[in-house]
Amino acid sequence: MHFVDAKGILTGSGGRCGMNVYRGCTHGCIYCDSRSKCYQFTHPFEDIEVKQNAPALLEDALRRRRRKCVIGTGAMSDPYMHCEERLMLTRRCLEIIHRYGFGAAVQTKSDMVLRDIELLAGINESAKAVVQMTLTTYDDRLCSIIEPNVCNTKRRAEVLRIMRDEGIPTVVWLTPILPFINDTKENISALLDICADAGVKGIICFDMGLTLREGDREYYYDALDRHFPGMKRRYIGTYGNAYELPSPDAPALMRLFREFCRSHGIMSDPDEIFSYMQKMPEDEQLSLFDI
Repeated sequence: MHFVDAKGILTGSGGRCGMNVYRGCTHGCIYCDSRSKCYQFTHPFEDIEVKQNAPALLEDALRRRRRKCVIGTGAMSDPYMHCEERLMLTRRCLEIIHRYGFGAAVQTKSDMVLRDIELLAGINESAKAVVQMTLTTYDDRLCSIIEPNVCNTKRRAEVLRIMRDEGIPTVVWLTPILPFINDTKENISALLDICADAGVKGIICFDMGLTLREGDREYYYDALDRHFPGMKRRYIGTYGNAYELPSPDAPALMRLFREFCRSHGIMSDPDEIFSYMQKMPEDEQLSLFDI
């Protein structure tokens, strides 16, 4: 872990704003796209870059911003990594978001988000808060292999239910689905049942598969060699050096996914979900008048 003074914290414009308080991750997920060389890390991925001035930058930006919006965090680095327990930079940023009347959309795999549930509930009451949780496998033994340093699926399901009970809307990222590993009807059905039980607003799943590029691919294949002997050879034989690696059962699994969401009233179109997460309550009211 090392500390830097960032030049800025918010990215995007208009109704789309995001921030990353940290750079890198310690969750150890074997498939993590953020390891890819295109993101130009100049330090080891697990050597977390801490933007120590993030709260001050955020407060300055929100103080000068006229239009309220929902600020997303967690797209590149989980805001609730292990160092957050001590540093509390994510919490300080959420406090600033709440103080200035903005919304928050938090994406994580960690149950540490429960530490801030009262703060998130306050943001949701005055503006909007959405908690996004990634689910990949119902099998907690497999979860401990592919996502080794963060809470398991059973615990994440509990987090989703607790958020529901607090009135905080949730979205699930059903991704990635690893070919020949967790791309089964049984796994997808079990994860969808978790989502329905927790009353999630939407499930984001672009396709049943994963993407690999330079940097990410090598790390993933090393993990396959350690945990799934012979699987790397199968991947290379099936996909070569492709960026997109769809499951052979992707069409059937996507039908299952879409039919389940439709029958349970869960949003499944990514654009609709992103629009929902980005809209402040006043924007949603204006949309109603446009109908």
